[in-house]
Amino acid sequence: MPRNRSEHFPPEGKLRVYRSRIGGNEWQPLTEGLPQSDCYVNVLRDAMSVDQLEPCGVYFGTTGGQVYVSPDSGDHWTTIVRDLPAVRSVEVQTFP
Repeated sequence: MPRNRSEHFPPEGKLRVYRSRIGGNEWQPLTEGLPQSDCYVNVLRDAMSVDQLEPCGVYFGTTGGQVYVSPDSGDHWTTIVRDLPAVRSVEVQTFP
């Protein structure tokens, strides 16, 4: 039976971001600080962004209204905003 498109959510209810350091041939799940149970949100196409710092900061928003940040290229995550409407886009700007 085909699944309804509105029923997309992270596999096993675990929120993950994946990173490849070798051009996409291997991918590493990045989960530290992200919900690893009962997480049923989506990340929309324009809802992730990176900054220009070294190491880069990574930011993403969810359809559940959370915004997460990793200041260390995805190694560790923290929630910086909760209880927003669905986050459809995230943009980042750094100042000198």
